[in-house]
Amino acid sequence: MGKLSKIALWKQILVAIILGGLVGTFMPQLIPIVRPFGTIFLRLLKMLIAPLVLFTLTSGVCKMGDIKQLRTVGVRIVGFFIVTSTFSAALGMGFALLTQPGKGVTDLLTTGKVGKTVTYNFVDNAIKWIPTNIFESLSTGDTLQIIVFALFAGIVLLYLGDEYKPLVEIIDKAAGVMLKMTDMVMKYSPIGIFALVAEMVISISAKMMAQVLNFIATDWAACLIIIFIVQPLLVKILSGQSALKYLKNIAPCMVVAASTTSSAATLPLELKIAKEKLGIPEKIYGFCLPLGNTCNMNGMAVAIGCISIFAYNLFDMPITLGACVQFVFLGLVLSIGAAGVKGAGIVMSSVLLQTVGLPLTLVPILAAIWPIIDICHTTANVSGDLAGTIIVAKSMDMLDEKLFNS
Repeated sequence: MGKLSKIALWKQILVAIILGGLVGTFMPQLIPIVRPFGTIFLRLLKMLIAPLVLFTLTSGVCKMGDIKQLRTVGVRIVGFFIVTSTFSAALGMGFALLTQPGKGVTDLLTTGKVGKTVTYNFVDNAIKWIPTNIFESLSTGDTLQIIVFALFAGIVLLYLGDEYKPLVEIIDKAAGVMLKMTDMVMKYSPIGIFALVAEMVISISAKMMAQVLNFIATDWAACLIIIFIVQPLLVKILSGQSALKYLKNIAPCMVVAASTTSSAATLPLELKIAKEKLGIPEKIYGFCLPLGNTCNMNGMAVAIGCISIFAYNLFDMPITLGACVQFVFLGLVLSIGAAGVKGAGIVMSSVLLQTVGLPLTLVPILAAIWPIIDICHTTANVSGDLAGTIIVAKSMDMLDEKLFNS
């Protein structure tokens, strides 16, 4: 066990993924035995999320030192999120326009009546981000509401100044406790991921995959370009750091994101990597990463762009310039509203179809293939958070380049 603990976590996870795939393929009878280990792992992660976000984000805001610094960091990271999510939605839509997934296969779906287009009211949706009861938000795991409360609490503590420094220190200690608890849970992750991968293998329908192979390939291609070309180039251009070194440093986060398909589940490791490998101060990563975990979904934006064209082709709808503009806007808005947890993509896909006036008969197909396409979505979400945080840290001259390149 001592020798095993010395092996890098991401290597343990890679082995777990391979073993899980082999068990799911050749020994499916073992799935009922290993399933509980995956369930336990997910429950442990969910246990961490609410208090981790609350304490680390509040602590991160308090570490800004003053309101001016908070405003500077906030504007930069939010601006990065908006630009990259909009570009991701446009790229996903552009790839789908080239490959035309779903073209000529309307007979594969149960025919549904195309309804009237309804308006997705972003203002009304944003209002729901404000909690009426923070304890209810914590108990239900409403990450957006927790983030709003944490930001508000941190800003108030900044305004109050040194008089409330003891409370700030308690919050900082609580954040440290959650990070240590996270570290302990992550040591168990290879076992949990092994079980999750084994179960995922047997849940995929080969026939369904064949029917939507073009869509899957399109979605993956767009996401991979975001992950391995666009984001590294942004890091290189805007922070001056090596794109290859950036990818190597965040590789453990990408592996966990791909295997758990949950941005929220990857957040604990993101915080750890930002501190230990990227050389980002806590007052930057403690603010940017929890915020990006919920509000920055590059992968989800790509998916919205691809699904829009896919759905329009399946239901033989004309793809106009106006429709394309709407798809990109929805990619931005719906990706912001998507929570970093399993299943959020299915919900947002339903909202997308309803918004553009299409029947929801496509949802079961998306649900069937979501475990496959969500691998790249989640990885793009997580890598986008980390890329933006690196760029913001460098722009404020707070990036430890020696540690980043060590």
